[in-house]
Amino acid sequence: MIFENIGQLEELSLRQREERILQPPRKVPPPPHKRHRSNMMLNPLNLKHLNRLDEAEADVVTLNLEDAIAPSRKREALINIALFLSRMSRRNSRIVVRVNPLEEGGAEEILFLAPYSIDAVRIPKVRSKSEIEAALELLSEDRELHISLETKEAFRDLSGWGRIDPRFTAANLGILDLLADLGLPQRLVTDGPGNPTAEAILTRFLLDARIAGLLPVSFMYQDYRDTEGFRRWCQREKEMGFTSKACMGPAQVAIAHEIFGPDPGELRRAREIKEAFEASIRNDIHGFIHEKYGFIDEPIYRDALNILKY
Repeated sequence: MIFENIGQLEELSLRQREERILQPPRKVPPPPHKRHRSNMMLNPLNLKHLNRLDEAEADVVTLNLEDAIAPSRKREALINIALFLSRMSRRNSRIVVRVNPLEEGGAEEILFLAPYSIDAVRIPKVRSKSEIEAALELLSEDRELHISLETKEAFRDLSGWGRIDPRFTAANLGILDLLADLGLPQRLVTDGPGNPTAEAILTRFLLDARIAGLLPVSFMYQDYRDTEGFRRWCQREKEMGFTSKACMGPAQVAIAHEIFGPDPGELRRAREIKEAFEASIRNDIHGFIHEKYGFIDEPIYRDALNILKY
């Protein structure tokens, strides 16, 4: 916990909370891992949830300033984030802040967050490459940029946005917003895996993000009580090639880690293939028969490297 007595903090006015922000804020190094199996969304108006930010088990925690926050409370949410981040002394998760659209306060939020220990900023409702470039202009060199893919323009153009900047690293699929923008019903995903249109959207998003050099993070399953429905989606998405899932709450995080975490046997196979291939190329042999895994050449080796990366 960041604060011992969260009840007292809840009773403070917004001005009083702002006065308790440490200046300068504590600098907390990021966790050593780069895992992104789970990306858990938190509402910064919920102080009890913010107070456990330093104990979160999710690989990534996204603090949401956008669509879950009423316009009249966005300043309060931002101050809450600053207060807890300024006093946090440790963390297990990489931290992302989902700001508002740049022209609706997001640019000011990015600048406000500059001194705090976050790893990335996520911008929503992106429609053009120029919005990504504008956000990058506001970021420091050591901070990543993520986007929410929620519009038909972004869905159409994503594969062409690759290599804009090394700091642009991830795309998060906001599938309900995207379906609305495409004029398609939400039942395509809310009825569960198997709908061909939903799977076509997921497949295209996955491939276009990879073409662009971005990590594709699959959509949030919003019925957090339906853990079996969430599990079915995770299993199908892993079959498709996804390695990362948006989560709502610790129960979904645990399932995402179970399903998207690499199988120990798969990891062992990848390590052995990597070692065997690297030993072989030192002898200038780039294709050979392995007694355990059959024929190994560069594509097999590259697949092993991809498995070890995640």
